[in-house]
Amino acid sequence: MSVRAAGAVTLKRASEIDRMRAAGQILAGILDVLRADLRPGVTTGDLDAIAEGMIRDAGAVPSFLGYGSNPPFPGSICASINDEVVHGIPSTRRRLADGDVVSIDIGCILDGWHADCARTWTIGAVPRAVGNLLDATRRGMEAGIAAARPGNRLGDIGGAIEAVAHERGYGIVRPFVGHGIGQSMHEDPQVPNYGRPGTGLRIEVGMCFAIEPMFNLGGDEVFVADDNWTVRTVDGSLSAHFENTIAVTADGPQVLTERP
Repeated sequence: MSVRAAGAVTLKRASEIDRMRAAGQILAGILDVLRADLRPGVTTGDLDAIAEGMIRDAGAVPSFLGYGSNPPFPGSICASINDEVVHGIPSTRRRLADGDVVSIDIGCILDGWHADCARTWTIGAVPRAVGNLLDATRRGMEAGIAAARPGNRLGDIGGAIEAVAHERGYGIVRPFVGHGIGQSMHEDPQVPNYGRPGTGLRIEVGMCFAIEPMFNLGGDEVFVADDNWTVRTVDGSLSAHFENTIAVTADGPQVLTERP
């Protein structure tokens, strides 16, 4: 079990972080394969089947499959296209097309420990504005990760992410945020993608977070579709989502869901 708690936030031992890193490396390898398979005509159901097979072949379990209720999530990945922000349900009827913006969110459990990450890619040629959106969202994630240092506060993470979004006037999705992670996929604390530096919970060595900004090419507002899962932009604008699981160490943040 984790060493102790900072409030309701569990602090992980180095050995526990190593187990989360092992789960994260499984996900990093799967994302490499999925990215190579992105092309017109491929269905999001095809991608889901590849991901589930690779997770199980690695001795892990999909975090998302069966998660929640009303209804339980039916896939091993979330596949969100264009104006879909997060939690898109994979389907063999949903085919990718040239110009699509595709966000893939994936999680797994290995030996009782979770990792969670997401990437957004494009199919074929897209306008420069779309590429800029993806680049800014990735940079927002990286800025948030860089702020996850011992002694800083959660507001420093959110403030760093928000500053990147404001550089180009992108909408920031506020109802859906990052989170603690460990033996549960969603643990305390919530990690918003906006905030005021110097405020919020103080960050300590051993905390593990999933940091995941979602930026929109238009406004901030989103809604949940009739399937009770898929989140979409109200104005129909394109959205991007990047996420990594990180551990806070004495030397700063370590990313657990990217290849060394």
